[in-house]
Amino acid sequence: MAKESMKAREVKRQKMVAKYADKRAQLKAEGDYIGLSRLPKNSSAVRLHNRCNLTGRPKGYMRQFGISRITFREMASSGLIPGIKKASW
Repeated sequence: MAKESMKAREVKRQKMVAKYADKRAQLKAEGDYIGLSRLPKNSSAVRLHNRCNLTGRPKGYMRQFGISRITFREMASSGLIPGIKKASW
């Protein structure tokens, strides 16, 4: 389980990326790299980190499902994910 402070930090970064997305695109199109450097560092989409939607785990993230590999395995074993059969793991 991830710390609440780490989850909150990610949410804050997501809001900042959304807020400055148009301005960043405009500055990139103009080639104004000095203007880009003046924007907050956390406004860059590169700084976002994927986390499991259920546990907040940052590692082993599966984009297709939006959860970590451990959560995926638990849910698949209990039959909560349709179309997934346990072969041999």
